[in-house]
Amino acid sequence: MLKRAFCILSISKNSFAKGSFGNDFSIIHFKSLSTTCRCFQELTQSSVDTLDIDGSKHLPKQRSLPIITSRKLEYVSQYSQPKQAWLESLETVDENKIGLIDLHPDVFGAFPRIDLIHQNIQWQKLYKKISYETLETRAEKRGGGRKPWPQKGMGRARHGSIRSPLWKGGGKAFGPRGPQSYFYMLSNNLRVAGLCSTLSIKFAQNNLHIVDSLEIPSDDPEYMEDLIDTRFWGFSVLFVDDTDMMPRNISLAVQDLPSFNLMPTYGLNVYSMLKHETLVLTLAAVEKLEEKLLYQLHRTERQAKFRLYQ
Repeated sequence: MLKRAFCILSISKNSFAKGSFGNDFSIIHFKSLSTTCRCFQELTQSSVDTLDIDGSKHLPKQRSLPIITSRKLEYVSQYSQPKQAWLESLETVDENKIGLIDLHPDVFGAFPRIDLIHQNIQWQKLYKKISYETLETRAEKRGGGRKPWPQKGMGRARHGSIRSPLWKGGGKAFGPRGPQSYFYMLSNNLRVAGLCSTLSIKFAQNNLHIVDSLEIPSDDPEYMEDLIDTRFWGFSVLFVDDTDMMPRNISLAVQDLPSFNLMPTYGLNVYSMLKHETLVLTLAAVEKLEEKLLYQLHRTERQAKFRLYQ
C-alpha cells in the first residue's frame, strides 16, 4: 500500500501524534480524531490500489489520474516509441481529459516531408481543374477567303490569306483548345506518405486532438464557438469520424459555421488538413486511419499501374 507509511503512536483529542516518513521525523498535530481519520483517508486514496481487511486488492471507485487506454499497435519498430496523446471529451465546454492513448509512430511520428506535402497539394489543385479557354484557328476566322495580292509582280511577300497566323487578326496556330483537363494520378506511395507527414506535423504542432466521440449536449452554434474559444483550437476546425453519419447535435451546430467542418475518414486529405488550423479525430477514426495507412505502408503485393481509360 504505502511503503513509507506513517505510524501514529498515540491519538487523542487536542494531542500530538509523532510519526516517521523514512528517515525523517515529524510531529503532526491533530485537533480531533475525525481530522486524523480524514487525513488518513486522503493519503490512502492517493495510492493506486488499497488492501481490504482480508488482504485482497481492489481498485478505488474514483481515480485521481486519467485512464491510460492501451492499444495494440502493429508493425512497431524496436527503435521507435509510440506517441501519446490525450483523449478528450466534447461533453463540456472546458477541456476534459479522460485518458491517454498510444499512437503509431509511423503514422503520427513520421519525418515531415514538405516536398511530398507540396506534391499532394498540387495534385489536389490540378486534378479537378478544367480549362475552357479556346482560340480560333485560321479556318474558324471570318474572312480571308481570297488572296490579298498576286503571287508575283508586286514586290511583296507571298501570302494566301489575311487570316494566316502571320497576320495581325489572324488565327492561332497552336492555341488552347478547351475544354482541357489537367487530371493526373499521383502514385499511391506519395499519397500515403503525404497523409502521414501531414498528420505528424499536426501532432507535433499540438494542433491534433483526439476525442472519444462527436456527441455534444446541445445543437446550439454558440456552444461550439464557446468550446473552441475556451480550448484555444483556433479559427477553423476539422472534425473527422469513422462514418459519414454524424451525430445530430454537432451537425446542426456547425451547419451555420463555415470555418467548422465535418468529414469522414475516407475523405480525409492533405489539403483539408492544412486548410484548417486544428484537426479533431475520434478514437474510432484513429483506429481506421492507422489500419488503412499501415496496410498501404507494409503491403507486399505489386500494385497495378493506374490507367485513365481501362
